[in-house]
Amino acid sequence: MYRAGDELDQQQWLETLDGVADALDLDAEARTTAKDLFLSAVPTDERSKPAAVAASAYAGALIAGDQRSQTAVADAAGVSRLAIQQRWKDLLDEAGFEPPTW
Repeated sequence: MYRAGDELDQQQWLETLDGVADALDLDAEARTTAKDLFLSAVPTDERSKPAAVAASAYAGALIAGDQRSQTAVADAAGVSRLAIQQRWKDLLDEAGFEPPTW
């Protein structure tokens, strides 16, 4: 879980996440889930935040049933597909979801 102040502290990155969600045309449930995932596991290192935004968007869409490919999310977020691939399962696990095994 995250504190209410985290949303304010991470406003820049939440705006980035909104931009990624807009580019992918994600539905409201996917956007909300992505935001919650991001705020629940914000990395301390600024360099890691773009990848965390992308992984959150990918995982949020997956949970909401509005799935996009890792490549599409990576392109929208301006990160490599590998950045998403390395983070999304851990992100789901930390949030209490069981990542798929496929």
